[in-house]
Amino acid sequence: MTMAHIDVVALSSSVIDRYSRVRWIVTGGSSSPTAQQRFGRELARVRRDAGLSQKRLAAKLGVSGSLVGHIEIGDRNPKPDLAARCDDVFGSGDRFARLCRAIDSPVGPGWYIQWVDEIEPNAKVLRSWDPMLIPGLLQTESYARAIFQGDLSAPNQEIEEHVQARMQRKMILDRGELEAWFLLDEWVVRRPIGSNQIMADQLEHLVEFAERRNVTIQLVPVDSPCTGGLMSAFTIAELPDGPAVVSVDSAAKAEVSADPDLVSRSWIRYDKLRSEAYRPGETLKMIKEAIGQWMHKT
Repeated sequence: MTMAHIDVVALSSSVIDRYSRVRWIVTGGSSSPTAQQRFGRELARVRRDAGLSQKRLAAKLGVSGSLVGHIEIGDRNPKPDLAARCDDVFGSGDRFARLCRAIDSPVGPGWYIQWVDEIEPNAKVLRSWDPMLIPGLLQTESYARAIFQGDLSAPNQEIEEHVQARMQRKMILDRGELEAWFLLDEWVVRRPIGSNQIMADQLEHLVEFAERRNVTIQLVPVDSPCTGGLMSAFTIAELPDGPAVVSVDSAAKAEVSADPDLVSRSWIRYDKLRSEAYRPGETLKMIKEAIGQWMHKT
């Protein structure tokens, strides 16, 4: 996927303080923050939110205050054991461990890493549209592996790294406060990815998520007049105290942007698609019918 340029978003001072990670918008280019800088920015943000000075945090981590300072400005690499201690101190699960792993072993282009490490985990609402595949957050391991195996040039180790990274992303749906809306083209549940059994298992997995209170899944009829939705998949993320951000993904281009015009156009397209979608109850019934058809083929 090509990348073209980077813009800096001017935000209000209160938003900048909490969401400095949304100030820059990646549509491409080498000027986007490195994984090392992303670790440092997140460490500085979490430390400030916890009311800790660099010196006090250093004492908790068993390192010097100067090391914490150097890591925060991005000119020193954090070690995996330090990242693990950061997660222990802040109770952040494996967040810093993941950010640390991304320094030496990035699992995607810059726009993707920005989205999964800095936007998606902090969203209060996610709204996605997928015209071709089950959304990544709803995929089973086997379904995801079948997709990544489509890249014949990718070595097995790289495929497994991508699969495991995708499985890690799904953990955000366990946050009860996150509200997630998924629109899928009707043919997504009938398009064969991998084996018949993989499809049946994937749709069973979809049913489990559809029954969660914070997840809504709706299929959009194949004869929907909203043809604009066929051009690309996209996800709109609403942040607690920041601007809405959209991730647009197509075969030719991918970008993460808070540009008001792009976000507005994405909202309009999403609302149009949702107005054409089957109701959640109807969608659940259709998915269960598709499961029976895939099971019959096995």
